[in-house]
Amino acid sequence: MKLNFVFTIICIAFVLTGNAQSFPPMDVSPMDVAVARRTKDGPPVARVIYSRPQKKDRVIFGNLVPYGQVWRTGANEATELDLYEAVYFGDICIDAGTYTLYTIPEKAYWTIIINSETDTWGAFSYKKEKDLVRMKVPAHRAAAPIEIFSMIFENTENGVNLLIGWDTVFVEIPFRYAQ
Repeated sequence: MKLNFVFTIICIAFVLTGNAQSFPPMDVSPMDVAVARRTKDGPPVARVIYSRPQKKDRVIFGNLVPYGQVWRTGANEATELDLYEAVYFGDICIDAGTYTLYTIPEKAYWTIIINSETDTWGAFSYKKEKDLVRMKVPAHRAAAPIEIFSMIFENTENGVNLLIGWDTVFVEIPFRYAQ
């Protein structure tokens, strides 16, 4: 009887540990999201979904991210821009919808690209003919190094700015409300 009890306990332990889930390690560039709202509790106006690479003692701009080349603006999948209402990007009104946000970093400025091709990995399948609009914005020196690539929306008087920062650089991308 005692042997049956011990055998039963061993079998239960084996079954319980045999069904344990093994999850993969955390992605080295995990996904994140930034959301823009007109008011703190209001509905979203826009959001970006992007992956967050880390600096890890590397030279980023002009090296890991070459100057003058289209960049996915993060890591892994290209950055997704979701607009929940129409907004102005420069003089162009962009309808609500899902887009891809690409950039072309340079030392003094970045070219910001809103592209209609979605669900792309990296910038490998980037097609210029799918660009809706491009705008150049100045590149600024960050007050302190930014270890992890980051994006955040900041409310302005008539819209939002999307701030993108990494290493010693940040840019501000202005969006104005259409209504």
